[in-house]
Amino acid sequence: MRPVTEKELSEAVRDAAGPLAIRGGGTRPVGRPVAGEVLETGALAGVRLYEPGALTLVAGAGTPLVEVEGLLAAEGQRLPFEPADWRGLLGTEGVPTLGGMVAANVSGPRRAQAGACRDSLIGVRFVDGAGAIVKNGGRVMKNVTGYDLVKVMAGSWGTLGVLSEVSFKLLPAPETAATLVFAGLDAGPSVALMAAALGSPWEVTGAARLPDARTALRIEGFAASVAYRRGELAGHLARFGAAQVLEREETAAFWADVRDVAPFRGQAGDVWRVSVKPSDAPDLLARAGGAAMLDWGGGLIWLLQPEGTDLRAVLGPFKGHATLIRASVETRARIAPFQPEPAPVAALANGLRARFDPRGILNPGLMA
Repeated sequence: MRPVTEKELSEAVRDAAGPLAIRGGGTRPVGRPVAGEVLETGALAGVRLYEPGALTLVAGAGTPLVEVEGLLAAEGQRLPFEPADWRGLLGTEGVPTLGGMVAANVSGPRRAQAGACRDSLIGVRFVDGAGAIVKNGGRVMKNVTGYDLVKVMAGSWGTLGVLSEVSFKLLPAPETAATLVFAGLDAGPSVALMAAALGSPWEVTGAARLPDARTALRIEGFAASVAYRRGELAGHLARFGAAQVLEREETAAFWADVRDVAPFRGQAGDVWRVSVKPSDAPDLLARAGGAAMLDWGGGLIWLLQPEGTDLRAVLGPFKGHATLIRASVETRARIAPFQPEPAPVAALANGLRARFDPRGILNPGLMA
């Protein structure tokens, strides 16, 4: 099914006789395999409202991300959270859409400074499991009472409702950017370096460590400000060694690779995404083994593991959560891709699903 209007989407969900597998651009097959009739949202596309002066965008959930990024770039603006494109990592085709981006709460390296996708999302329209059209939020940031469905829908992976429209607050794009790259640091010193940089007054907007032991720090803004801050930051971090400087074009390419987890493209094995307190990252890397990339100052770890590895069993108890992002269908059926929730959280999540999808037809079992 491929509805072209919100009304058709509502009718398709209302009249569904069984489970529905919700699909946006089809670029992120994450979670348990879903058996059901495919419901595509790609035709619910188009920018409904763009007000550059108000830094606001409203668009259909099926709108291609590349189309929106091109529109914003022409006005010197951007989505603050630097959404990733996982097609290379996952070996998929298709076109990433705004709805899929929101459903997965996809957030890139700038999250450490600008927040996640859900923090820039200010409004949603969606169809719940009964076929009702629901609207929450609007075109400006404001306080809410009751469920903040804007935040709840981000990261729900299509299990609470099928998005039809999303609204974002935007930010101006920087005039230029530069990156300081420190080579050869082990995980412990690298995390210490990133913590010192992010805690400094020099407004670092990216802090990552690649599998080849390079640690990178990004600074963005007006050209004169970037030149001054990168010099001050290099001096502030001199105890970690001398840094190579990447200018604007090299910086853009470098952080696109970090954003899209390019070091693991085409490499055999499963890919896990682990969120932890940055100071816990070095110990976790030692326990996990294998190739690793750190982002968000060490708070996000990408791990390449042998096929079929249950990383949670390897790590044992730790404070954080591990998500299986890339694996075979068989492995995703055997190992829970999403971190099992504590009983109180699971009860809340099940209550939300019972409220918004009483028949249990929207991506059933995907997050089980």
